[in-house]
Amino acid sequence: MSELHKFLFDGLPVRGMLVRLTDAWTDILARRAGNTATGPYPAPVRELLGEMAAAAMLMQSNIKFNGALVLQVFGDGPVKLAVAEVQSDLSLRATATIIGEVQDGARLSQMVNVGGGGRCAITLDPKDRLPGQQPYQGVVPLHGDHHEKLERLSDVLQHYMLQSEQLDTVLVLAADDKVAAGLLIQRMPLKGTGNLGGQLSHSENEDQIGRNEDYNRIAHLAASLTREELLTLDVDTILRRLFWEEKLLRFEPQQGQDGPRFACTCSRERVGRMLQSLGVAEVESILAERETIEVGCEFCGQQYHFDAVDAAGLFAAAPVAQAPDAPASPTLH
Repeated sequence: MSELHKFLFDGLPVRGMLVRLTDAWTDILARRAGNTATGPYPAPVRELLGEMAAAAMLMQSNIKFNGALVLQVFGDGPVKLAVAEVQSDLSLRATATIIGEVQDGARLSQMVNVGGGGRCAITLDPKDRLPGQQPYQGVVPLHGDHHEKLERLSDVLQHYMLQSEQLDTVLVLAADDKVAAGLLIQRMPLKGTGNLGGQLSHSENEDQIGRNEDYNRIAHLAASLTREELLTLDVDTILRRLFWEEKLLRFEPQQGQDGPRFACTCSRERVGRMLQSLGVAEVESILAERETIEVGCEFCGQQYHFDAVDAAGLFAAAPVAQAPDAPASPTLH
């Protein structure tokens, strides 16, 4: 079961979170693998997308934003776009668009930043927008201060938090075909109730970057966590091994219906309504060329199939208007 853990370091201006996506992550992979048009993700893309899913979950939980947090990586490589979206209720979906061959062992720059045009965008889309209100978006290039290409998503996001939000942050991310996980350690802002929403007093928080000894000590410990440990150890073991000398104040874990879970807005009913909007003639024309109509969700990869019987059922509930003396049309079977 996927789970999210939040904790504070008693008496210190440091907070942390640890997420483990299990069923939520494998549901995403299963839908993609079951899509006959695309097949499963290549291993490097799967790892990138899993890390993005874990990171987006951590960031959404960190700011408690009422709406969708959308993390995107896009650029000029064989992976045109990778997206992870987390709602305020911790429901998650993720996808990647691949337009070229992804080599085994491909790094971040080889997937989305071949020519230096790669970007990472974080968008906050309010659930209940006010008239004229636009989503907040921050965009950073996939390179560091010296224009070196960044090869880890965690480095990109740490750079984003430091440059855009003036907050010291350590992120450790990892993903395979069973688990996507992440650890976030962050120095708490001196003022302001959130970070990504642009509510901080930047000048005062910027003065503290890299200067808090307690944060630096804890960040060093967090950065020692290996990929293998993050993917294989349970949360209690990880926190005990890393911070056994610190006093942690842990909150109730979020799991099950209150925790991270996969959810996509697509459904067979929505696809059915789309087919109804095409009209009987168009649907029958498609079925005349092939035995079934196949519609795939562009986001999660789920495929929906409708044969002649299914199509007849769609239109049976919406009878075609007849002339006054005309006989009723026969029901399709």
